[in-house]
Order: sequence, then C-alpha cells, then structure tokens
Amino acid sequence: MSAQNMPLAERVRPRGLNDFIGQEHLVGPGKVLEQMINGGKGHSIIFWGPPGVGKTTLAQIIAQSLNMPFFTLSAIDSGVKDVRAVIELARKSGHALLFIDEIHRFNKAQQDSLLGAVEKGIITLIGATTENPSFEVIGALLSRCQVYVLKSLDENHLVALVRQAVKRDEWLGKQSLNITEWETLLQLSGGDARRLLNLTELIAASLPDGEKNITNAVVQDIVQKKMAVYDKSGEMHYDVISAFIKSLRGSDPNAAVYYLARMIEGGEDPKFIARRMLILASEDIGNANPNALLLATSCFQAVDMIGYPECRIILSQTATYLASSAKSNAAYMAINMAQDLVRKTGDLPVPLHIRNAPTSLMKKLDYGKGYEYAHDHAGNFVEQEFLPAQVTGTKLYNPGNNAAEARMRDYLKACWKDKYGY
Repeated sequence: MSAQNMPLAERVRPRGLNDFIGQEHLVGPGKVLEQMINGGKGHSIIFWGPPGVGKTTLAQIIAQSLNMPFFTLSAIDSGVKDVRAVIELARKSGHALLFIDEIHRFNKAQQDSLLGAVEKGIITLIGATTENPSFEVIGALLSRCQVYVLKSLDENHLVALVRQAVKRDEWLGKQSLNITEWETLLQLSGGDARRLLNLTELIAASLPDGEKNITNAVVQDIVQKKMAVYDKSGEMHYDVISAFIKSLRGSDPNAAVYYLARMIEGGEDPKFIARRMLILASEDIGNANPNALLLATSCFQAVDMIGYPECRIILSQTATYLASSAKSNAAYMAINMAQDLVRKTGDLPVPLHIRNAPTSLMKKLDYGKGYEYAHDHAGNFVEQEFLPAQVTGTKLYNPGNNAAEARMRDYLKACWKDKYGY
C-alpha cells in the first residue's frame, strides 16, 4: 500500500520512543521500555490496555530499535499454521519478534503452539490485549511474559497527537486546519488515538472548499453523515455495551435483551458480554440477590464451553434475570470506602488480640491474647473489636434497601446494637 493510501494513523505512526505520546510510566526517561531498548535485549511482553493507546506502535518501536526481524499476526484471522510458519522463519533468521494483536482471541491450542519458541528464545513475543490477560492468556505463556498495563490517553495526549500529525503529515499539513473546538472530536474518539487521527483525516477531507475551521458542530454534522453500523472495535461497540449495562442496572429486561441482540448480530465476543454481566452481578446487585453472581459465573463458564450460536440463549437468560433482580451497590460502595480509608490512614497496626500467634515468642508478646472464639458463645457471636484503634467504629458496609439486605441489617443490629449505626 502506498503511503498516500494509508490511513493517517498509519502514516504518522511514531518510529521511536522520543516521538511516542502517552504511557509515560513505561516510555519516559529511565522507564522500563527505554531501559530495555538501551540494554539491547528484549523480553516477551503482554501489553494490556484499551484500544488505540499505543500497543502496536510500541511493539514496532521495540522491533526497530533492537534491529530484530518483525512479524505480526492478528488473532482474529490467524491460526496454529500461521504461528508455526512465523516460528520457522524466525528459526532460520536466528531470532525474531512476533507481535500478536488481540492475543486474547487465541484459543488454548494456538497459545500452546507459541510456548516452545518463546521458551527457547526463537521468538520474542509481544501480545496486545484489551482483556485481562489473567483470564485470557494461559498460565504457561503468561509466566514467560511481562505484563505491562497501558493507560487511557487523556485530553492533553489526544490534542498533542493531532497537532503532531498536522506537523508530520504532508497532506494534512497542507490543509491549514484551525481546530477551534475540541470537545466533540475528542468525545467521538473515545480516547482511541487511531480513531481520533482517522476521524481528523475524514473531517479534513469532508470540509467544504475553502473551509478551514473545525468546530463541534462541523464535526457532528460530518460524522452523522458518515456514521457506521455496529463495529466490534469502534465507537458503536462502546455505545451499545454501555446501553446494555445501563439497561440491566435500570431493571429493564426488554431494553437489555434488545441491546444483547444488537451485540449478537454484530458478532460481539460472547465472553466479553458474559464478563460484563459477571461484573454487574456483584457491583449492581450484590447481596440484594447473591444468586445473581452464581448465575453470571455459570453463564461465563457455559459461554466459554459452548460458544455461538447456542450461547445466545444462556446470555439472554442471564441478562433478563439480572435486569429483573433487586439491586444494591452496597458491597461496591463498601470496598470503595474501605480503600479510601486505607489510603488515608496507611498500614495501621492490627489489634493484638486478633493477630496470628504461631510461635511462642509471639504468644509472649500477647499476640492473640484475649481473642474470643465466636462459636464458643450463644448465637455464635461475642462482641469484640476487630478494627485498628485509630478507625474503630467506622461504618463501611451499609446494607441496601431490599429484602435480602434488610435481613442482614436486622442481624447486624441484633449483634452490634447501635455500634455501627445500623
């Protein structure tokens, strides 16, 4: 493909770390990737982060900086045969870097096919994933890779990317663009640098003759005329999954199953849908209906075993159940508050009476002294302090207003009276 036919994001892709924007925790002076490149020796990596934050670009920069043969595969349309072909080419050249985009879409057999070559150093693997690699990459392969988390790009990063592109790209630089309003352009990019740059090119190419100013209204008008249908990696992906989750949270099974159908018809990864429902079952339903988490967990496991098309029925059952369930975010709020408290107060000393005392020295220091074993008392409860002295009496979990958590509140009140304000 000639340069003039390449998308803008490809034409202005950085060739070195000095030109790379964002991910300062990895690419800044003295940071891990700079040290690796300066050391002249690469190691296998999994880049985990949202779309369009630089995973592919960093892989290419590493390969070019280390002067290594570079091969790239997409897990969507590559199989074991393709992996073995690359490994054979790498073996002939002595060593190579293999970049696998969306490595979470590789099944176990495909991932297994990489192990030997990675272990022997025939290939240095760089995988990119938008999904948690702990769930999607087999343990044997994950243990041979260093996982680096890439962060979402902020507004300053995105603006800098566009301005850098205007300076570097010959065609775009000739357009003399004047971006007077950024809000809609950045919003439509969804934080995805690739989408932002290609959207900028689309808008620049769609401006009427003589028009140079890009405003929110101009961006909105052009995009509405060019808007695509559901795209698994595009803006609509995020809009539909957002509508799906909000419909579940808002207890509307009709809307939930509608957006579920939109995703199914669009070819969305069923495990992505199931994983989002699993999170929602705990975050938005929690102890109001603990069975929701059990069903969502079973759904994820079943989807993994069955796949399309049959798993659509399981997804529908789970979605309608979650939407129709009582809601509570009390457990979610509790851990948020607890983490805030820990960050503010630091590592407070654990009360002596509930410390572990496995040695005689610890017992002499009164570790565990005075601890009351709850099951030795009536009702399997005895009042004693568990929190550090500095935060004693702090209430973090406030049961929600639903039948199940009302029973919890009654139990806690019977135990603790008004100590925690229930």
